[in-house]
Amino acid sequence: MPDATNVDAPTRGIARGRYRFREYHVTTAPDPLALPAFTALCVTGEEHNCGATSGTLHTPDELTHWIAGHCAATGHQDYEQTVRAILRAEPGAWQ
Repeated sequence: MPDATNVDAPTRGIARGRYRFREYHVTTAPDPLALPAFTALCVTGEEHNCGATSGTLHTPDELTHWIAGHCAATGHQDYEQTVRAILRAEPGAWQ
């Protein structure tokens, strides 16, 4: 028998089920064999962003050096930073 509040819903039958969901606990840790990746994008500009990008760098110091050089050459002060890392999942137990 369809539910009176949801008349347009398809009828699945009279029996109703109850479902329980378990959680799968996973922890993540940086992969020690992979280098992190840092990039910066210059977003300074009135009409449109400058768009200059650092490319992929592997240390925060390299990224800071690129930003300092671009800022010195152009006077631009606003940057978007992206940090990427490879993570290794370490599965836990079902709860």
